Amino acid sequence: MKVELLWFQDCPNHDIAERMLADVLNEFGVTDPIERIEVPDVETGNRVVFPGSPTIRIDGLDVEPGWEPCEDCTPRCRLYLTSEGLRGVPEREWVRQAVLEAAAS
Repeated sequence: MKVELLWFQDCPNHDIAERMLADVLNEFGVTDPIERIEVPDVETGNRVVFPGSPTIRIDGLDVEPGWEPCEDCTPRCRLYLTSEGLRGVPEREWVRQAVLEAAAS
């Protein structure tokens, strides 16, 4: 399983997202490493199609349901529209679902 955490240094939420991601992987016994991809500039952002920090991808797919690739990949913090309103990290259940789907394929 390919597990990626894309992040921007000035975002305070990437550490929280990484801990949640590690917990979910541990929950399912996934031992594949988390590939941390720092996005320090627009060039890198465009290359990796960076919607903001933190971004979690499992097997190349963003964990946010219905996510569409961004046109502006400038390094910045990302907000997620969750069941609890706007948050700086994705819902844990989105991450769980992405891991389950990847494990099943």
